[in-house]
Amino acid sequence: MHSLERIGRYRLERRLGTGAFGTVWLAHDDELEAPVAVKVLAENWSHRLDVRERFLTEARLLRRAGSSRVAQVYDIGELPDGRPYFVMEYADAGTLDDLLAAGPLPVPEALRLTALAARSAHALHEAGIVHRDVKPSNVLLRTAPDGTRRVLLADLGLAKSLAQASGLTLAAGSAGYRPPEQAGPGAGIDARADVYGLGAVGYRLVTGTVPAEPGAVVRPERLRPGLDPGVARALARALEPDRERRWPTAEAFADELDRLASARASAVRPRGRSRAAMLAAVATAAVVGAVFALVDLPSPASGVDVEDATGRIAVRVPDGWGRQLRDSGWDPAALGLPAGHEPGLAVAVDLSRWQDLGAGVSGVFAGLSEHGDVTARVDALGHPDCHYDGARAYTGGRWHGRVRTWSECPGGGRLTETALVPAGGGQPQVYVQIRQHGGGDATDGVLRSLRVT
Repeated sequence: MHSLERIGRYRLERRLGTGAFGTVWLAHDDELEAPVAVKVLAENWSHRLDVRERFLTEARLLRRAGSSRVAQVYDIGELPDGRPYFVMEYADAGTLDDLLAAGPLPVPEALRLTALAARSAHALHEAGIVHRDVKPSNVLLRTAPDGTRRVLLADLGLAKSLAQASGLTLAAGSAGYRPPEQAGPGAGIDARADVYGLGAVGYRLVTGTVPAEPGAVVRPERLRPGLDPGVARALARALEPDRERRWPTAEAFADELDRLASARASAVRPRGRSRAAMLAAVATAAVVGAVFALVDLPSPASGVDVEDATGRIAVRVPDGWGRQLRDSGWDPAALGLPAGHEPGLAVAVDLSRWQDLGAGVSGVFAGLSEHGDVTARVDALGHPDCHYDGARAYTGGRWHGRVRTWSECPGGGRLTETALVPAGGGQPQVYVQIRQHGGGDATDGVLRSLRVT
């Protein structure tokens, strides 16, 4: 591809991603002084009229949807070489795929996000469009002016109008997320094809695993022991190979997920707290509308004790950090270690903003690894938007390791990353990331409180 610096009035800043037929860039609209996403048809497909038409159809369908739940198209045009492009709103908070980097989500959060994605799909269906490729990487997150996150459905490269989709169709979709009626040429699909994809998204968020082929999907409670049977039934119904047995609409699926999320959030019991403290935490959830797993905020001097779902990792964090807890583990592959599902937790003021170094979020992530050299992986990490302050040795009780620190991160925060190894060497090893915004340095206190069994 020829080097591009500008497309029309849009100044390109960096590449966001490359798909089968095009590249998406983060750009700046100098006239409106706003970030946008620009999707450009790939150079190697520019001579294919059918691919060009499919590319333009995606922009037209996004525009036709006309919903705040679907990525908005602002502009369309052609490069000097004739390749088309279109300009969309920029999703600054990434995708559901990005959220999964640390493993499956807390169940209420997974249900809430899947419900929002389902309502986005329902908006498409009401506009007469079936997506045909619903998956985590196509569900975008954008920060709203009030600081909350909007869920947007995007990438309509395989989408069709429902009128066209009712006729003969070709195979389409991504493995694990496509229903059997999309796996090969067939006599048409309807909106229930997207219900299957949404069920697969919910399954992935809850279990951390892409479902097997239709009819061979492992029950989600086997991958996430203790899962509410109602949640398992809702996901299993969405993933029915027979579309007549699925949820009839994406909206009906969303309604059930919202009901289950509300019930789950109300039932969360903080670790080691009295019944009175639990009721206080539930009251807090009702006030702020959070559906993440919550921990109670104890008296100012005591800190907040949290542990992961397996009970193998426990840590104490400063008062005020323990508002939201994700306790369901992580995949060490996110750090470049051998893939798997290992114990892990994240606790922070606002976990939905954890990925954003400029968000001013204080909190802790701790993940255990039974395989690989955590120290080498942590030593290779870099954060170019922050100032690297250097590394120091840490020794405390059972653990020793290296503490690497960055300051002057966007928003003024500090970042600490640590690889901890048992004093005698060997396994397990622990990766700890500490985010701090304002106040003193809590790093050593957090590390001393860490307990791994």
